Amino acid sequence: MKFNLKSFFTLIILGLLLIAPPIIYSYVTKGFNNFIKLDIIGEKDNITGDYHVISDFSFINQNGNIINNDTMLGNIYIADFFFTNCPSICPIMTKNMAYIQKKLSVFPNIRFLSHTVDPTNDTPERFKEYIEQMRLKNININENNWDFVTGEKKAIYDIAKSYFVNVSPDSLAPGGFLHSEYFVLVDKEGRIRSGIDKNGNVVGVYDGTNEAQLRDLVNDVKVLMAEYKRPKKTKRKW
Repeated sequence: MKFNLKSFFTLIILGLLLIAPPIIYSYVTKGFNNFIKLDIIGEKDNITGDYHVISDFSFINQNGNIINNDTMLGNIYIADFFFTNCPSICPIMTKNMAYIQKKLSVFPNIRFLSHTVDPTNDTPERFKEYIEQMRLKNININENNWDFVTGEKKAIYDIAKSYFVNVSPDSLAPGGFLHSEYFVLVDKEGRIRSGIDKNGNVVGVYDGTNEAQLRDLVNDVKVLMAEYKRPKKTKRKW
């Protein structure tokens, strides 16, 4: 049989065309890419064209330092609400936030922000005790980029609304407070960002007690980082 070089190369090209689509799809859906973007949560202002951003805040962290919007500016950060005497989900949330912190530890410009819903009892000194309690349970918290913050009760409860999460005192709730289990992803401009689930729905927030959603959050942070690394398009001047 005579070897046909042209037919041989045709078969190779057809084979590559069949293989390429799933490879490309896998590449752009795993979070390590420059092609997809996370959704921006919140309504866009019809007049200014700006998206919702986290309202101005100023709180005190475990070291007695002021933490505000300027502290977070230029950083991607993950926020949640908790209290140190919480007998239910808070220790789980802290453990899972520490897991995310470790997973993302090699990346720069990432911070973590935990707001207490019990500012009467959660002082900077109490935060230090709580962090040490967690370490005794082998939950390692890196304080270099993780702030536990307290402040005026009204200011804390108002800022929760800006994150689109619910907090409130409730005598019937475990520990006397109700708060969401959600982790909120905020970009460098102070906008809330979110990935899209397998059904095409915007996630909005991430369940801080759900392992699958923790993995999604880690991947979505990487997507957001890739978005910032993507070269910006410039308009051509003709």
